[in-house]
Amino acid sequence: MNLSELQTLLNRFDLTPSRKLGQSFLVDDNISQWIASQLHVGPDDCVIEVGAGFGALTEHIAGKCRRFILVEKDGRLAEYLAEKYGPLGVEVVHADATEYDVRPLFREGGVKFIGNLPYSCGNEILRRFLDAPSPISEAIIMVQKEVASRFTAEPRSKDYGILSLMLQERWEATHLKTIGPGPFHPRPAVDSSIVRFDRRASDSLPLHSPEVFASTVKQGFSQRRKQLPNNLTVEKERAAEVLESMGLKTSVRAEELALAEWVTLSNHLDPHPCSALPPSATELLDVVNEKDEVIDQVTRREVHEKKFLHRAVHVFLQNKQGEIYLQLRSLLKDTHGGKWDSSASGHVDPGESYLACAKREMWEEVWVQPKGDIVRVARLDASDATDQEFIEVFLAEPKGKIRVHGKEVDSGCYFPVDQIEQWIEERPQDFATGFVTCFKAWRAN
Repeated sequence: MNLSELQTLLNRFDLTPSRKLGQSFLVDDNISQWIASQLHVGPDDCVIEVGAGFGALTEHIAGKCRRFILVEKDGRLAEYLAEKYGPLGVEVVHADATEYDVRPLFREGGVKFIGNLPYSCGNEILRRFLDAPSPISEAIIMVQKEVASRFTAEPRSKDYGILSLMLQERWEATHLKTIGPGPFHPRPAVDSSIVRFDRRASDSLPLHSPEVFASTVKQGFSQRRKQLPNNLTVEKERAAEVLESMGLKTSVRAEELALAEWVTLSNHLDPHPCSALPPSATELLDVVNEKDEVIDQVTRREVHEKKFLHRAVHVFLQNKQGEIYLQLRSLLKDTHGGKWDSSASGHVDPGESYLACAKREMWEEVWVQPKGDIVRVARLDASDATDQEFIEVFLAEPKGKIRVHGKEVDSGCYFPVDQIEQWIEERPQDFATGFVTCFKAWRAN
């Protein structure tokens, strides 16, 4: 699309670009094509584009992927996009991207994201789509150069701060190119940068709680120029002790700590209940017979390797909207690593009741206790569908804010029940075997 074509469309839709919203349209087709090519779109991919405008990037992606979704806030632009690209199978959603429900995208098995994000709300859009757990597998973003600098900032620089760390905890951000005002209409007063986001390797940082990490970072940067112990909510003596144990001076400021050091600091200041548990493979479990009677006691590894019958619980945590919290299991788990599972689940310890186990697993995996009664909603006999476990399923409302730790859980999110049912139907491979069986048993009751 060139400037003449854009002006024709602006006149047709009686549209004046909003400087307040940072609305500028790309009018250089070579640059548009180059940006779109950085996403490496394949025929089996699902792609979502935010802020498509008149389709400068869309033009170079439409027809090349299995599913293509455009999210556009301006109703007139959405109408045009549907008219032009609808016949090519492109789905146009007239919505505010800062409020877009990303949860149905998990059913796609990995989504590629691209967007020329408006300056006014680009950070909010990124949080919506990239915060963990995220359905996005990779992203190409164009934003104001100053904002992009914060994405890729290193310690001890003026751009390094909360936004840098929140994104870099999960993503590798790479600056690809900076573009001046020339290829846009109207010309913005600033340069723009294209940044690529790739998922950070799961083993590149120490295991930690993402919620505690975020809280610690926000505390640390609450007053940027102050020495770090003055910003943290723990006593100064405790903060100093932790910093010294990490080989840092007590006079250190927030901007001096690297990402991994922030992770380590958060682990010291507020350790998760499961962070100090012994390796799960050496855990002793009861072996039971077909009547769920204890007949032996062996290690967890042996239970799984020899497929002995044993006991477990699954807990569904439900919020006031009736949604169920699902956890994305840590890749370190000895079974079903990286799969979606119940809110909390685990083996019954020797001599422990199913109910006591359910309460313990809630605390160890998601750091909450039940609010009110915890109700048993199903019981399943051991079978291949339950990984040889006798299972009792419980439903509870959590008391307090859910937090997780990478040793047990990667991340989690509340999902509407009907979305979960559709997700299981379309992609059962995304879930731990026991969860699917337990969920269906609960829904059948």
